[in-house]
Amino acid sequence: MAMPKGHRSRHGYATVSSLDGGLGYREIAETMTERGDKMNHSTARNVFLSSMRKVARDACEMMGVEATEENLKRVSSDPRFQSGVIDILKESHV
Repeated sequence: MAMPKGHRSRHGYATVSSLDGGLGYREIAETMTERGDKMNHSTARNVFLSSMRKVARDACEMMGVEATEENLKRVSSDPRFQSGVIDILKESHV
């Protein structure tokens, strides 16, 4: 049986490593493990997407969009949304 393929949003793949200074899920997992929190790349991805869903829930409510599981998955996995969240975090960190 073949392994299932990853989800590709209509607007491309979201990769945190493609951003300036970003790390891939494998590098995140290795860093976390070095710091004492045993983690693999799929757990790093799941934690990241879980946090994106939480932000997406608030964004949906703010925009008047129903926060269904389907909408949350669609929004949270969209690379444009993730990039926007990262931009906001970078601006607030300066």
